Amino acid sequence: MSTLLDDIQTQLCSFGARLRELRLQRGWTLHELAKQSGLSSAFLSRLESGDRQASIAAVLTLSRVFDVSLATLFESPLALDPCVIIRAAEAVERSTNGLTYAALSSAGRFFSLQPMRVRVSPGRRGKEHYHHEGEEWIYVLSGSLTLSLGGKNYDLERGDAAHFDSRLPHRLIARGSHDAEVLLVASPVTGPVPLVRQAGREYRAIPAPRAGGPRPGALPAARSRPARISSAAQTRNPSTHT
Repeated sequence: MSTLLDDIQTQLCSFGARLRELRLQRGWTLHELAKQSGLSSAFLSRLESGDRQASIAAVLTLSRVFDVSLATLFESPLALDPCVIIRAAEAVERSTNGLTYAALSSAGRFFSLQPMRVRVSPGRRGKEHYHHEGEEWIYVLSGSLTLSLGGKNYDLERGDAAHFDSRLPHRLIARGSHDAEVLLVASPVTGPVPLVRQAGREYRAIPAPRAGGPRPGALPAARSRPARISSAAQTRNPSTHT
């Protein structure tokens, strides 16, 4: 009997981990998922922790909200390959909002970090600044870059790095006549005590990855308004962001 109970508890924890993975891939808070599903935030939190068993109705509801099959909801993250390799040829470049970017991981596997390579053109148009839940880290590979963040400008050169709260309005701006190339790592997960609260939805320069597992190097073209990538150009927007 104890073995059966242990198996059930393991399955509940696996379901909870998968539920949390899908939610974070979408960039949703528990409150946002509660609004879309009609289930309470407290109930969803207990599901994710494995403390509560989901009813058939709840599972069907969550399947529709995430637009995934029932089998997908019960896939164990632990059963997947623990290492994702992105070959150079698989890092497909895409362009949006004056940024050229290539995802350096698979959005369908790991959700706490979203690494990418971004090129910011000195001819990038507009002055929009982007904001979204989480934080971002950038490292300048080449060129000169200005990070416009929360009303301040930070000039960065090759080898410089910046780590910031992406809920603050931000934008990446290339200085000079050449592109600025950066490594950008975005994390949609925020700390327990937010440094800043933004009203309304997120505004991203680069579309956030969707649940369902895009191919390596591919980020969905859908754009969530207002945003994600990292601050590339004078405001910020990864799924990705700037």
